[in-house]
Amino acid sequence: MPERISQRSTTELPAPSGEAKVPRSPLSSPPPRGPAWLRGRLLAAVAGAVVLALILWGVLAFRRSSAGDASASQLAGAPTETIQNRDFVRALRIHGTVEAVQFRAVAAPRLAGPGMGSMVITRLVAPGATVKRGDILVEFDRLNQEKNFLDRQAEFRDLEEQIKRRKADQAAAKARDDTEMKQAENAVAAADLEMRKNEVISRIDAEKNQQNLEEAKARFEQLKQTYNLKRSAALADLRILEIQRDRARNAMNHARRNMDKLRIRSPLAGIVVFVPIGRPGGMGEVQEGDEVRPGTAFLQVVDPSAMQVRARVNQADVPYLRPGQPVQIRLDAYPDLVFPGKVESMAAIGVTSSMNTKVRTFAATFSIKGTDPRLLPDLSAGVEVELERRADGQVAPRKAAERSAVVARQM
Repeated sequence: MPERISQRSTTELPAPSGEAKVPRSPLSSPPPRGPAWLRGRLLAAVAGAVVLALILWGVLAFRRSSAGDASASQLAGAPTETIQNRDFVRALRIHGTVEAVQFRAVAAPRLAGPGMGSMVITRLVAPGATVKRGDILVEFDRLNQEKNFLDRQAEFRDLEEQIKRRKADQAAAKARDDTEMKQAENAVAAADLEMRKNEVISRIDAEKNQQNLEEAKARFEQLKQTYNLKRSAALADLRILEIQRDRARNAMNHARRNMDKLRIRSPLAGIVVFVPIGRPGGMGEVQEGDEVRPGTAFLQVVDPSAMQVRARVNQADVPYLRPGQPVQIRLDAYPDLVFPGKVESMAAIGVTSSMNTKVRTFAATFSIKGTDPRLLPDLSAGVEVELERRADGQVAPRKAAERSAVVARQM
């Protein structure tokens, strides 16, 4: 049978300018792909992968060389440290505060009596001054107490004069009473003598003598009774004045003691250290002219000859400490100062930490051997306790290890 030819029209593809248009049949198939074509495509892919790997290797090498140059420049400019052959010491460092072993706190005195409010400072020693025992540290306004003392003193002296006058009056009254008693006694004796004449005189005169004797005896008995009553009354009156005098004397002595309390003297020789207290503008040290409430401690007198460090030790570090263990103490403000010392005491009961209720701290004191003018109370200090020592070891400074770690992280 003759082949059937499709009635579809052939499609003409636009040809570029200057070229003839070649008709393309929709039934035409692509040329066959053989092994040579597949081999070419595989070689092209391998060549592209090799070129890409070479490019990546070059970029990484460039970056490494740049980083190496930078690290080398950093190491060249960084300071060097020397590794030494010496004893390696592992120590425990505890931070605390310097305080005096012997000190006396000075507080505003508490005075008894009406109207005892705030007291005004009229005289005050300079902070940091060196004082001796008995030197005046502070003096408060004593005007009211001086006025009270003078009033009580005048009252006391007036009562003393009243007692003297009353004693003189009572002595004169006693003398009069003694005279009357003697006269009455003499009258009884005279009447008794007259009674002896009754046998030779008339009956009427005898009765008169008897009546006179009875009257004389009655008067004498009356004077005896009133004499004792007068003496008792005089003693009671005098005792009232003496009680008033003693009360005035106690008030006078009380005012004098208040005056003495308003002038505070140093209880020991040492250095004056001020303690900040609450003031209208905030916490601060007192000055002359300030008002201080009774019982407020505002300064201390410390003995600089014996100092110690008080610190709080974590419960994990307590097993490393024991009383009498030697330590080294350094002041944070003066790193060049190093003092030997030892562990003096450790608290038996721990205190719960404010940051974690499961962690406790124990109060410890470390004594300081030696003195220095710069060793003052309230300075922060570090206590180094030696825990372990290895002889003849290579020791590098901590700063060198830290710098090496930083450079390694950068590389």
